[in-house]
Amino acid sequence: MTSGIHHVTAITRDVQANVDFWMGFIGLRLVKQTGGFEDAEQLHLFYGNAAGDPGTLVTFLVWQDGAPGRVGHAQVAEIALAIPRGRIGDWLTRAMQHRLPVEGPSREFGAPVLRLKDPDGIIVKLVGLDLPDSGWPAAPARLHGVTIWSEAPEQTAAFLGRFGFDAGPAEGGVTRLVSDSDVLDIRDATGFVSGIPGSGTIDHVALRIPDSAAIEAHRAALASRNSSDVTVHDRKYFTSLYVREPAGTLIELATDGPGMGIDETPDHLGETLMIPPHFADRAADLRVSLPQFARPGEERTVMRQLPFIHRLHRPEDPDGSVLLLLHGTGGNEADLMPLAHRIAPRATLLGLRGRSTEEGVARFFRRITATSFDQDDIRAEAAAFEAFLTGAVAAYGLDPDRITVLGYSNGANFAAAVMALYPGLIRRAILIRAMAVLEDLPQVDLAGTRILGLRGAADPYGRYAPALNDWLLASGVDLDARTVKAGHELAESDLTAAQNWLLGLTVG
Repeated sequence: MTSGIHHVTAITRDVQANVDFWMGFIGLRLVKQTGGFEDAEQLHLFYGNAAGDPGTLVTFLVWQDGAPGRVGHAQVAEIALAIPRGRIGDWLTRAMQHRLPVEGPSREFGAPVLRLKDPDGIIVKLVGLDLPDSGWPAAPARLHGVTIWSEAPEQTAAFLGRFGFDAGPAEGGVTRLVSDSDVLDIRDATGFVSGIPGSGTIDHVALRIPDSAAIEAHRAALASRNSSDVTVHDRKYFTSLYVREPAGTLIELATDGPGMGIDETPDHLGETLMIPPHFADRAADLRVSLPQFARPGEERTVMRQLPFIHRLHRPEDPDGSVLLLLHGTGGNEADLMPLAHRIAPRATLLGLRGRSTEEGVARFFRRITATSFDQDDIRAEAAAFEAFLTGAVAAYGLDPDRITVLGYSNGANFAAAVMALYPGLIRRAILIRAMAVLEDLPQVDLAGTRILGLRGAADPYGRYAPALNDWLLASGVDLDARTVKAGHELAESDLTAAQNWLLGLTVG
């Protein structure tokens, strides 16, 4: 009977650092990259052995620049990988050569163990076992186990035992369950803090189930025992069931098949970004908005620490132009990327995330009412933007003369304020649903600045656009102000107008 761990899924906030660690240092193969099956705007990476076999898989949901979580009870807290016992010294040397902090070797349940952390702080243990030695260097052979922190360890162990794990030894507050290939260690975390989801935490562990019929049998059995909510999903590469064990840790049951080779040949696993079938109508947009990364040894853009969280998207055939994207209220750095890519398919996209928050959503400056705004915040954020743009031009080799700012709503308002406070910083802009937010618009010289302003015919804030347009014209801007068939929302007419306007600049 199939038993053991199928995969472990964790959360990372830095896709490039994650790839560099798990492929570059640990040596696993990237066997699948896909949009998330629940949230396709979330990249999901699968690492494993060359074939992507169950029992070797460590997967990551990418919450790029997302908030960190907290490790606590009702969570998987550690990942253990199996290596040949005689290679402990080689891995210790490798960690030191890569300047990675490492603890050990110590001993756990009689085996030598090295403890280190991945870039998100997730504990990774390298456990020396009596395994065939395929030479050096070599990636870990498979998963050895995970450690679950539980406030009710006996109940957790009893629950997990039904999935092919038998009671094993105990050591130092840890109870071990043993399958025919790996282990589940359950640590008594009574009195410790509860876990909080976020980057740097492990979302769940998945246990191996032979087929969909077995999944259905477990679903029926769990439902009859009044377990927590039980949900079954087709994840394309396996069928899965999710349930929480009595102490709250999320457990997945996953079938061995169909496997990672269902949509890629063995020689090309992980090379193509896959989009889940139920998001196929959004595939083109998702391929633009999901974060890019480079494999070890590939040419890459080194992302810099600048005043705003930001994301770059470089097309396959860039023409040297740049669209700098400023989202609306509640958006993020990737929101406008699909629209921007349709406007200018060969442009490099640089999306920013606003730093001011209002009721938990991102903005580029705070508002007091729907039509009055925090003037000090506008000025402070404009100063940060000036520093950002100066740094980005230098760090990423951007041509200032070929940067067009694309702003929507709050982002468009912010761009107009930046032009007033830092004349000449923004030379070209597409401002969608913009209004003036500075209470005292200064007299400035914006000669040479070219702007497309798009007001929605049914936009309730559209009546505020003429005041901004009058100031832009008085400041010397070459302004093309249009009214499109839309409300405050983005519309197809915005795309058409922006495409034609940019084309006119190129031809001119």
